[in-house]
Amino acid sequence: MSTRFAMTDARLPAYARLRDTLTARIAAGDWTPDQPIPSEARLAREFDVSVGTVRKAVDGLVGEGLLERRQGSGTYMRAPSFNATLFRFFPMREGNGEPMTIPQSKMIKRSLAEASAEAAGALGTKDVIKIERLRSLADQPVLFEEIYIPKARFSGFEALPGAAFGPLLYPTYFEHFGVLVKRATDEVSFGRASDAVAQQLRIRTNDPLAVICRTAFDIEGKPVEWRIASGNAEGFRYRSEIN
Repeated sequence: MSTRFAMTDARLPAYARLRDTLTARIAAGDWTPDQPIPSEARLAREFDVSVGTVRKAVDGLVGEGLLERRQGSGTYMRAPSFNATLFRFFPMREGNGEPMTIPQSKMIKRSLAEASAEAAGALGTKDVIKIERLRSLADQPVLFEEIYIPKARFSGFEALPGAAFGPLLYPTYFEHFGVLVKRATDEVSFGRASDAVAQQLRIRTNDPLAVICRTAFDIEGKPVEWRIASGNAEGFRYRSEIN
């Protein structure tokens, strides 16, 4: 019996949907850092796809730093540096226990003449592209993200079709702009919902928020993204592993 993909955009290629599903399962803790993920052949049977599709999905996760190749070319394990903060921001399992990703319900891309002071400080430039994403579970908004990327590294981002985007942006950065996110630093805090954020999340102004500010870096250590993700504090969970 094949296993269906987690809730990902059906317009994405099969390997991209499988990549996003495996990412959600890694984030949900299906495999510990010392436990190999299933073999390519087993994943191909489970998801009813070709071994080539599995290999392409797994290669993408290795490139993103989520998996590491161990004990030969066919064994992969969760990378010790895997940071699941944003994936664990809210419970991510369906009623039947199946893991799922948070589908993107709205994305707005626009060029800005000037970034916010905090984003500009993190990226070292005011010439940025701003992305706003509202992500939902069962039509209920759970996560509002404001994402800034340097325009010099992502020229033409605004013109990408909707089919280019899945639940994760990092694969899009790499596939279309050759920007590989190697690591990220998260800062967790709590605050109160502004009018704008409350409207997006369908909560009341001044309701408690959990907030994660993230700066992502490429393989050369240069900052390539700054984002702030906000969600209702009542659904917040944080897990940290030190190995």
